[in-house]
Amino acid sequence: MTGAPVPKTAMVMAAGLGKRMRPLTATRPKPLVEVAGGALIDHVLARLAAAGVERAVVNVHYLADALEAHLKRHNHGLDIAISDERAKLLETGGGLIKALPLIDADPFIQVNSDNFWVDGPIDTFDLLAQRWNDATMDALLLLVPLARANCHGGKGDFHMDAGGLISRRKVGRIAPFVWTGVQMLSQRLIADPPADAFSTNVFWDRAIAAGRCYGVVHQGLWFDVGSPPAIAKTEAMLADA
Repeated sequence: MTGAPVPKTAMVMAAGLGKRMRPLTATRPKPLVEVAGGALIDHVLARLAAAGVERAVVNVHYLADALEAHLKRHNHGLDIAISDERAKLLETGGGLIKALPLIDADPFIQVNSDNFWVDGPIDTFDLLAQRWNDATMDALLLLVPLARANCHGGKGDFHMDAGGLISRRKVGRIAPFVWTGVQMLSQRLIADPPADAFSTNVFWDRAIAAGRCYGVVHQGLWFDVGSPPAIAKTEAMLADA
């Protein structure tokens, strides 16, 4: 199958400790830090709802009560399901494994709650759905060129060939694309966990080795809002856009 509807269910990663965002995260979880007039997670949930997503599975750990209370007041018309990691932070891969029984779509969307983007000519989730090919893909990552990765200080994450197949950046080198924190995943990839807590990198590496990990380029604006100084930079750039 080439192309698919936008999945009705998304997994929103919101359990992290937000250490780079201190001191703002001393009293609130990172998804509740405000950028451009709203909490980071509200921007994500609003975009999901606008794309036709109906259910958001949100994992919680750090200051979980505050985040749950916020989600009860601000669900953006979505059915919110909580994947509770209060007992142990499971990292991104372990969080997906724990949440999988709550995810009733295949493929499904996964979004980090701590990034900020502006759509280009096409809605981000429509872009992923249109590009999805279930016969050849287990993961489809939304990538942005390193040169357009605003407020990002890294060396890039991936290379991508003409067909969209991606590979890792080599140690000591620069790669032309950065992962935005948005992707579509097949449930068949979320299996055989190596531990309780582990990174999504395990799943990506499996998909890359099998030739089933692809990328698509984001045509809008994207901001790595990972620290307090990045908030002011992001808001200034948005004001000039």
